Amino acid sequence: MATDYDAPRRTNDDDLATDSLEELKARRNEASTADVDVDETDTAESFELPGADLSGEELSVRVVPKQDDEFTCGSCFLVYHRNRLGEERGGQLICVDCV
Repeated sequence: MATDYDAPRRTNDDDLATDSLEELKARRNEASTADVDVDETDTAESFELPGADLSGEELSVRVVPKQDDEFTCGSCFLVYHRNRLGEERGGQLICVDCV
C-alpha cells in the first residue's frame, strides 16, 4: 500500500471519532491479508535435512598439527594452549574446564 507522506496526519482520536464500525472492520481485514513475498526455493535450500545424502559434497579444511605450546586434554580430548592447563592426573594433562 502506497503512503502519501504529504497528506495531513490523523491522530487516533480523529480515527475513533470519524470512522464507522464497518470502516474499522474493513481496515482490520485489509491489514490481516497482507501478502508476504517468500521464494519457496530459497527457503527450502537453507534447511539441512537429517539423513540427507552428502556424498557428493566436498569439505576442505586446513589441518594444523599440534604446536609445542599446546596440549591435548586427557578428559575432553580437545587441544588447548598451555595457559589452559589445569592439572596433571596420572600422567595426563587436564584442562581447566575439566578440572
